Parts: sequence; C-alpha cells; structure tokens
Amino acid sequence: MVKVYAHDNSETWVLIHAKVQGEPEHAFAERMYTYQYRLRDRYGVDVVSLAVLADTSPSFRPVAYHYARWGCELTFTFPTAKLIDWEARWEELEGSRNVFALVVMAQIQAKRLKDGNARKAFKVALIRRLYERGYRREQILRLFTVIDWMIQLPQGLEREFLQAVYAIEEEKHMPYINTAERLGMEKGRLEGLEQGLEQGLEQGLEQGLEQGRLEAKRETARNLIARTEMDDHTIAEIAGLAMDDVAQLRAEHSH
Repeated sequence: MVKVYAHDNSETWVLIHAKVQGEPEHAFAERMYTYQYRLRDRYGVDVVSLAVLADTSPSFRPVAYHYARWGCELTFTFPTAKLIDWEARWEELEGSRNVFALVVMAQIQAKRLKDGNARKAFKVALIRRLYERGYRREQILRLFTVIDWMIQLPQGLEREFLQAVYAIEEEKHMPYINTAERLGMEKGRLEGLEQGLEQGLEQGLEQGLEQGRLEAKRETARNLIARTEMDDHTIAEIAGLAMDDVAQLRAEHSH
C-alpha cells in the first residue's frame, strides 16, 4: 500500500497488487478480477492490479476479464508486461543500467536454457555484470539473491559456480557477497568432499530463503504501521505475521 498525491495535491492511499504468472492459465484474467474486488471490498481503497507474464508462450496475453448476462455486464482490464517481448530487445537490456534489466534477463534465460552448463555460464556472466555496473553494495546483494534463486543449477555444477564467483570477487576487489556464508558453509569446504558441499548448499540456501521471506513480511508490517491507521489484526493478515510480532514492531516504531 502506498500514499500518492493527485493533481490537486490531495493525498490518497492505493493498494497495488502485482501478480507474477510463470505459466499460461486459462482462468488467469478471472483470478485477477477476483483478487481486485476482494482487496477493494476488504480495505476500501483503490486497487491497482498489475500482471507480469513470465512464461514463454507468445499467445498467452490476458489483459481483461469480461462477463455479461441479462443486461448486466462487467469488463475489468489490467496492464501486463510480457517478459519474452524483451528478447527482441536483448542488446537494450544488456546496455541498460536499470537493475530490473538483469532480473528480466535472468527470468527469460531461466525459462529458455535447459542445459546445465549453459545455465551456469549465463549465470556467471550475469553475476559479473553486477560488479561491473557500479551498483551499490545493497543492490548487488539483493540482485545476487534474486538471480541465484531464478537460475538454479544441478548440484554437480554449484561448486564450479561458487568458484567462479570467488574469482570475480578477487578480480574486482569487491568482496560484497560471502557466498559460503550465504549457503551455510565455510569457504574451505569447497575443497572438501562433494557430499559435504551438497549438504551445506541445500541447508544454507533454505535457511537464507526463509530468513529473507520473514524480513520481507516484517518490512511490510513496518510500512503499514508507519503510514496507515490499520489495527494490528489487519496488518498481521496482510503481512502474514503473528499478532505478537506486529505488536513488537509497533512498540519499536513508537520508540
């Protein structure tokens, strides 16, 4: 939920619903409408519905839901972004300094590339771009996490990928990402047994993802506490947190 200002300088609250759809779905437009009216009915504010179509089907392009019966008619339209449309503008993505350009590239190739070695080579090249574009440290850390999640590799290639990341870090003298810690294992374990490597990767990755999801929920709750007059119960439902967690965040905000 964000606060915006109209042309007459009056302020209003808008709830933005962004849906990322990974595969074609016959009833997707109807589901977008269902989300829209339920959110508007529950919170009583304007709802802007946006769809990001991350699939590879050229024909899947829903933009509206419509029904009509006995003189009653409704049409609900929503803007969409089709990621594969950017394949024809690949050079533009490569040259863009917008952080979302790398995310779009990662998502497209995650869908297109099936060979493990090809996925690893592209993933390493994308990570290298993070260091070469002059992004802030926080941006690099967040983008690394997103790209690592999008382009997953067979376990047998993870070790080679990690070694490539370390080489880039040393080359650029920019040790922003301690990949070993991120994956819940010591850097020296890369020289150890393959079995130990795989176990550390799996456990550390799961812990990292879970911590990231929890922090995102807390940040949502903090924003709602600071910018709205919603009660703790409503905020807990929106953010997906327990009431005690929301109460603690509100107490921290008061101080």
